[in-house]
Amino acid sequence: MLVLLGVLLVVAGFAVGLNPLLVVLASALATGLAAGLSPVEVLAAFGKAFNENRYVSAAWLILPVIGVLERSGLQEAARSLVGRLRGVTFARLMLAYLLFRQATAALGLTSIAGQTQTIRPIIAPMAEAARAAETGAPALDPAEAQKVRAFAAGTDNIGLFFGEDIFLAIGSILLMVGFLDQNGITVEPLHLSVWAIPTAIAAFLVHGARILLFGRRGTRP
Repeated sequence: MLVLLGVLLVVAGFAVGLNPLLVVLASALATGLAAGLSPVEVLAAFGKAFNENRYVSAAWLILPVIGVLERSGLQEAARSLVGRLRGVTFARLMLAYLLFRQATAALGLTSIAGQTQTIRPIIAPMAEAARAAETGAPALDPAEAQKVRAFAAGTDNIGLFFGEDIFLAIGSILLMVGFLDQNGITVEPLHLSVWAIPTAIAAFLVHGARILLFGRRGTRP
């Protein structure tokens, strides 16, 4: 029952408005000591937990950086760049990004792009600018802008989903190999990776066709 002392410390600390970090630290320390661990062992447990979950801290560091860049005009700069480039259309931009996303994901570089890193701050504003230039409007109406953003987000998802299965060491490949092996079916990871290539090509063609159809709709003659 003493190990539940940490829960009481959390409730009491939050009730009186103490610093949340100090409350959680005191709660964890009290729980460890009540469980029979020495202070050194409790500290070691802290270090092990941080080492295994440090990617969470990295994610929280990335979000503020992107927010600051957006506030400083990153989206406006992306729109302006498209306006200065000749021959950049919505369809060409989306197809190029789809190819880039699939190719990099196939090499295991799944975090090189994404909704937070590239779509919201860069690709979506560029797609909106390209689409506005095609339709001849100074700016897209809200409904059209939402469709363009949805296409940009969907392009990233499809490129990542069908591209990453080509990479041998991706979690989905290893999961399928392990599941099939448990059921008496032996499959080499390379075989699954190779058979993922036609699927990725089909996904590119299908989504690419949807991009082309959307890009031709409502454009200036």
